[in-house]
Amino acid sequence: MITTGLFNTFLAIMAATAVVVFIALHFITAGYGMMYDRRWGPTVSNRLGWVLMEAPVFVAMGLLWWFSSRRWEAAPLVMFLIFEMHYFQRSFIFPMLIRTKGRMPLSIILMGVTFNVLNALMQGGWILYVSPTERYPDSWLWSPQFIAGTAVFLTGMAINIHSDSVIRNLRRPGDTRHYIPRRGMFRFVSSANYFGEFVQWIGFAILTWSWAGAVFALWTFANLAPRAVKIHDRYAREFGNDFTRLRLRRLIPFIY
Repeated sequence: MITTGLFNTFLAIMAATAVVVFIALHFITAGYGMMYDRRWGPTVSNRLGWVLMEAPVFVAMGLLWWFSSRRWEAAPLVMFLIFEMHYFQRSFIFPMLIRTKGRMPLSIILMGVTFNVLNALMQGGWILYVSPTERYPDSWLWSPQFIAGTAVFLTGMAINIHSDSVIRNLRRPGDTRHYIPRRGMFRFVSSANYFGEFVQWIGFAILTWSWAGAVFALWTFANLAPRAVKIHDRYAREFGNDFTRLRLRRLIPFIY
């Protein structure tokens, strides 16, 4: 049985690791997507890579839910379904929509799987096992935290999905050039898809009102912010004044 003290130590280690990752990713470029680099080792197709990287958290969270004595309690069940809704989209819908024939290194996939499973342990561990039994009564579903957090989560998810669609439709079949995305939240930031994902997990932290959710939001920023900076710089080098005159932020509109 995991004690609250042990779980809090786990969260503290994850938070500290997020800070280290945030710093390291300013010096190391993860070699996938726009930043693909064959030096990261053997690869698989992007479509298969995304499934392999994201599906484990969907499965792990499902197992945590199934073996929990709280699985049919209304509030934990709804929070579980909200979490799984994102990862179902990310694991099984998003990969099938990929049009390019890019590659993803297995090393990136393995790192992604490791973090994703740890995140399932953070969120599922808190909601379904460690949180006090009275923490999430049925009435939690109409608490200000849950209502506001769910609204923020769904807004972020909509931004993320729409932004992915904008990127996906920049090219015609057979075209391999890069273009500046300009619709939706791309009018404000150069990595609108990442902004949407960050907003999602801020929402999840609010709707669960938990340190576990907050640590995941921190991890999301630590992982995506340095990459957003590098994508922004890549656009500036590639498109010059056509891009810089747009005066976009990197990840958070008007701020960062």
